[in-house]
Amino acid sequence: MKVLFIDKVHSILQTRLEKERIECIDGTAFSKNDCLNILPEINGIVIRSRFRLDQDFLQTGKNLQFIARSGAGMENIDEVFCEKHQIKLFNAPEGNRNAVGEHAVGMILTLFNRLHIADQEIRKGKWDRELNRGIELEGKTIGIIGYGNNGAAFAEKLSGFDVTILAYDKYRKGFDSGSIIESSIDDIFSQADIVSFHIPQNEETIYYADENFFSSFKKNIYLINLSRGKIVQTSALVEAIKNEKVLGACLDVLEYEKSSFESFFEQELDPNFSYLLTSEKVLLSPHVGGWTQESYFKLSNVLADKILAK
Repeated sequence: MKVLFIDKVHSILQTRLEKERIECIDGTAFSKNDCLNILPEINGIVIRSRFRLDQDFLQTGKNLQFIARSGAGMENIDEVFCEKHQIKLFNAPEGNRNAVGEHAVGMILTLFNRLHIADQEIRKGKWDRELNRGIELEGKTIGIIGYGNNGAAFAEKLSGFDVTILAYDKYRKGFDSGSIIESSIDDIFSQADIVSFHIPQNEETIYYADENFFSSFKKNIYLINLSRGKIVQTSALVEAIKNEKVLGACLDVLEYEKSSFESFFEQELDPNFSYLLTSEKVLLSPHVGGWTQESYFKLSNVLADKILAK
């Protein structure tokens, strides 16, 4: 069996596959055309997000048995084509669930306590205690939309904060427990102080958080998004912040993300994105919620388990 590594992942995956006499080919420096040329002899692909595995690409893989994605989301893979041609798909949400849960808690605590602002002010010689008075998490009602690995991990991290946790998942039922209240989306609209997204990106969820979504909340809310950028319509979010329907936002992902975000700032920025960059009510991180030193290993180790068990 031959496995093509299109992206760099932790070496534990290659080590474990080679231990089972599976040939691993380093394609991390290959162009997409290079990958196409070798694809007919490949049985498996390991990828993060370097390019989309669409039908035009995948149909060349006549001997392709599986695709292993180091991460949770599968939106860059043509799942319909893979199902039709019996190509197994593996992802690894178990590998970064803890990292996502911790990152979400860290972001909301930072926003509530203005740590990102206070730190910069002190470094500039400004000592302002009153304007940096914080908000406590205790007593808040948190609505989690999407109760898979990452949503459940966030709920676990919140368990010691004396908060009410409402969880809604369109496709999962029966997860109500002592600390988690299985809820409808209407429950979240009527009760939540904080809303956190943990859902995949697909045709159903793109721009899920639009103008109508924000206007549906009874209370003014705080928003957390560690799922995918296009879940939240930035223009609607900015308007909701301006009219104080959204009191603050923690965004690890952005609508504007491309396969390479590093060059994004070299172009003229969308006015709504510029607003996010300058607002003290918004906390940003560069899509690293599930990307820790520990999860880098866990993601590959989980994929090795799944590939070797197939």
